[in-house]
Amino acid sequence: MIIDFSRFKDWVLIGDLFGGATTAIVSLPLALAFGVASGAGAEAGLWGAILVGFFAALFGGSTSLISEPTGPMTVIMTAVLTSMMASSPENGLAMAFTVVMIAGVFQITLGYLKLGKYITLMPYSVISGFMSGIGIILIILQLAPFLGHPSPSGGVIGTISALPDLIFNLKFSELFLGLLTLGVLFYLPKQWRRFVPPQLVALVAITLVSIILFNNADVRRIGVIPSGLPSIHWPHFEMAVIIEMIINGLVLGTLGCIDTLLTAVIADSLTRKEHDSNRELIGQGVANFFSGLLGGLPGAGATMGTVVNIQSGGKSPLAAIARALILLLVVLGASNLISPIPMAVLAGIALYVGINILDWSFLKRAHKVALSPTIIMYGVMALTVFVDLMVAVGIGVFIANIMTIEKLSRLQSGNVKAISDADDDISLSDDEKALLDQADGRVLLFYLTGPMIFGASKAIAKHHNRIHNYKAVVLDLSAVPMMDLTIGLALENAIKDAIEANCDVYIFSPNGQTTERLEKLGVLKRLPHNAFCDSRKSALTQAVNNLK
Repeated sequence: MIIDFSRFKDWVLIGDLFGGATTAIVSLPLALAFGVASGAGAEAGLWGAILVGFFAALFGGSTSLISEPTGPMTVIMTAVLTSMMASSPENGLAMAFTVVMIAGVFQITLGYLKLGKYITLMPYSVISGFMSGIGIILIILQLAPFLGHPSPSGGVIGTISALPDLIFNLKFSELFLGLLTLGVLFYLPKQWRRFVPPQLVALVAITLVSIILFNNADVRRIGVIPSGLPSIHWPHFEMAVIIEMIINGLVLGTLGCIDTLLTAVIADSLTRKEHDSNRELIGQGVANFFSGLLGGLPGAGATMGTVVNIQSGGKSPLAAIARALILLLVVLGASNLISPIPMAVLAGIALYVGINILDWSFLKRAHKVALSPTIIMYGVMALTVFVDLMVAVGIGVFIANIMTIEKLSRLQSGNVKAISDADDDISLSDDEKALLDQADGRVLLFYLTGPMIFGASKAIAKHHNRIHNYKAVVLDLSAVPMMDLTIGLALENAIKDAIEANCDVYIFSPNGQTTERLEKLGVLKRLPHNAFCDSRKSALTQAVNNLK
């Protein structure tokens, strides 16, 4: 595995150090919040921010991307940890971190297979519904700690079921702290936000308020975080749930790929540079593997941290490395300062992240756009929240692609034309019109235009069913740049029917890809050598002459 040192060529020491320090300040409260929200603990969030950020920067393919635990990845990790702990209370934590390592190996594999450019080829309605669903899950899962209680078992459904009891027995002190946190996050003046992230202001200020007002009250706090180096969590498998672990790893890895590459595109637009998507997936995979091995949360490219890094002067991966080292110093030397932070404050920060993950831009305009993408978006959102993340994406992509193919098929059907006399459907020269008139309706000109995929096969079949009514067929493929296998087979059937009906076939196909497709199917072997013409006029001339 080779580090691409060319990404460091534009490094600026002061800019990269300032970018690293600024993003470390932004990352600290989020890492703590995501660690607690996942159920793995605040230290898992911190080590995830350190390890994912360091290794992704070292081995990745972007100059300015900041990688760390994100809201979507935390939601998946929460479900994984809950499931693994339920199946094996003694080894559940190790199994959950093994899933993170599986996700890393999967991402590395995708990178080496050079599949990075295909990861984000998915309809926006699916991405929007998926990300909004993730945001809703994160919001629901934070309701219990926001109201002053530990998270109930059962995930989203369990939290919704327990909500009446949570509200009835809420702790006003923790609810007050959570509301204060949200107040700071939403209403901190814009001029202040330019100098200090609102998450850090909320973390410090509301923690101080909690110490002053509720020092002797029963307020749940983070507690002591181990200040030493993390312990190794060796991969642990149990045969009863090994398939579930692998599937969860693939889900986690896929989400990390999507999250990262979408963020990398945003970074490219800000820096006017282009990332290497395959190398970035390898870097993310290495990062998640080591994060899982050392007990950290999984991570991906983080939009907020990346934008802050670029705006703060970060020019190279040195900024992300500096950020990771700064967070390491915090963990090793200042972990005692973290212990008084109330759980309600972290719940408020995570709740705020969940609200921001919602695709408000599309949700506000959904009723104004076409009905089908709106239905897909809401359908994917509902499936994400109440069923399963990968099921939601799979069904959403399938339905969206089916709708797209149906629309393309209708358009392509209009590009399959068959005429036996001169008309306006096909642009013909005067000589070609004269030849068709001379044929007196006994020659069928079969004309296809544009790229041909399987959706147009029905239109071809509809026209070739008339072939037995003619003495000759001219197949003009000059305007077909490419065709798929289904179209090739449809043309093969048309040619076979023509031969069986003693109908002469002439082909004009100057495009190499189209001709090659017919050759591989063995279609051309069925025809005499003079069946291939160098122009449409030549084909029509031969067809008409052979009528005599």
